[in-house]
Amino acid sequence: MIVRFDGDVFRWEARSDSDWYFVALPPELSADIRETQTFRRGFGGVRVEATIGGSSWRTSIFPQAHDVYVLPLKRAVRDAEGIDPGATVVVDLVVLDA
Repeated sequence: MIVRFDGDVFRWEARSDSDWYFVALPPELSADIRETQTFRRGFGGVRVEATIGGSSWRTSIFPQAHDVYVLPLKRAVRDAEGIDPGATVVVDLVVLDA
């Protein structure tokens, strides 16, 4: 499965010394992935390859509240692409787990 979507970057404060940044997949796309994926990793993760701008990386998307998956954004990607919290990004996503 190969898809393109846009989403807003949000910050999740894990602890006082670390922040995590994510983009939520649209609910319809999340539902499609949930229906087609038979294999999930720890915490319900699904392996993907993501591309934003000129940056590509492999990671997992994870189920979150409201029945959507979230894509974690590595610091290196945020820095390379100039992504700030609240920004809207266009993501190309290849689902690797089938």
